[in-house]
Amino acid sequence: MKARTVFGLLRLGAAAVCLVALIHRLAWGLASNTIASQNFFAYLTNQSNIAFVVLLSIAGVIALRRARDPRWLTVALALVLTWTITAGLVFAILVWQAGLRGIRIDVPWSDQVLHFWLPAVTVAAWALAPGHRSVPWRVVPVALAYPVLWGIATMIRGPLIGWYPYYFLDPRQVSGPVEFLVSAAIALGTFAAVATVLVLISRMPLPRRLRIEAEHTARTPAKEQVPVDERVGQT
Repeated sequence: MKARTVFGLLRLGAAAVCLVALIHRLAWGLASNTIASQNFFAYLTNQSNIAFVVLLSIAGVIALRRARDPRWLTVALALVLTWTITAGLVFAILVWQAGLRGIRIDVPWSDQVLHFWLPAVTVAAWALAPGHRSVPWRVVPVALAYPVLWGIATMIRGPLIGWYPYYFLDPRQVSGPVEFLVSAAIALGTFAAVATVLVLISRMPLPRRLRIEAEHTARTPAKEQVPVDERVGQT
């Protein structure tokens, strides 16, 4: 089986796992009968993971049918991964701070999958996938557009319903404008840093075997392709 096919199947499998985790997290939250559970789709994490499911499904089909990812797909994956990874980092910090303050935060397996395991595995697979393209540097500022718009919408909606998805956005839980602005700056800085790392990862050279297969597949018609082992042995 070609490496490109394997990565296509892995993408589809990751999309399925992400969808199952989202459904479990929604069911788990609704069972708690809290206002937070009623605002499931207001969380940046959940919104970005829904986009993650859709994009990974498309990426999996493309990997099974094409030798290379289109440029737009590589850029879209970088953007969505920036949001999901940063959300995972923020979630980890919130859990850590809650523990220091003696506040209990339950973390079901679905939260662990959505915040930590899926983003980490997807980044590794994305960096190694044959046929992927390098990400342009303009992705870094573009990646900030969604969290900024999400933050504005959240700050407008929060006073209307008396609820905010994260405590540092709630004026009742921060000391004042200075703490709010510092928290917002740190969050945006983290988004930019994650996007920068993803751009650098996308520009790393592929391992030799995967690079040979990707280049050969892109240049050779399917009926004329030679098994990878034979090509490696001939080089």
